[in-house]
Amino acid sequence: MQRYFVPSDQMNETAIFVTGEDVNHMVKVMRFRAGEQVICCNGEGRDVLAEIAEITSNHVELKVIQELADSRELPLQVTIAQGLPKGDKMDWIIQKGTELGAFSFWPFTSRYTVVKLDEKKEKKRVERWGKIAKEAAEQSHRSKIPAISSPLGWRELLAKSGSFDYALFAYEKEVETPFSQALQGIPKGASLLLVIGPEGGFAEEEAREAEEAGMKRVSLGRRILRTETASLYGLSCISYEFERE
Repeated sequence: MQRYFVPSDQMNETAIFVTGEDVNHMVKVMRFRAGEQVICCNGEGRDVLAEIAEITSNHVELKVIQELADSRELPLQVTIAQGLPKGDKMDWIIQKGTELGAFSFWPFTSRYTVVKLDEKKEKKRVERWGKIAKEAAEQSHRSKIPAISSPLGWRELLAKSGSFDYALFAYEKEVETPFSQALQGIPKGASLLLVIGPEGGFAEEEAREAEEAGMKRVSLGRRILRTETASLYGLSCISYEFERE
């Protein structure tokens, strides 16, 4: 069933008002008519089954039929701190990472980051990433849309990492702590930061600084993964570890 994210102030206990681009999608793309049903989400965990009551040129009004309680969210709040990759790889990471359950994304720059964004490009990229996350969340029947921050500097990332219950630093030179081992003992409901480097990886100095900031170095396996593969591998492992029941 088609799913739409609607701001909380446009959803009350009995009625929903859809505006903006979703109106065009409902009317022109899906060709919905009054009486048909969709799922509406406020992006904060409330999902409802709703029936279309009225369609106009600029809004669609629906009535709430049933509150839905089937959560599709990961048992952990996983934030992917992703070293900015070249080209459109970040689009792919956000789309697939959203499907795999990421709670939020923090793009960042570090010593070996090649991509440089000016303020104008940065704003457009973040807007684009937000749209990609919304569409992927609808497609995968998520209840929440991952939040996407503006790109952080390396020092900013280090400073913010302490706000998480757990912070893991994926480092290609780590040989002692496999990712699966690092996940053991983390309780459901915890917040987890997973830091993935850019194409050029991390400098040894950055690895040391990450440890000093309280992050735990982990290995993502014996093979060197592309940056766009590493975050998805990490989310897949987390899903396997915490969603086997």
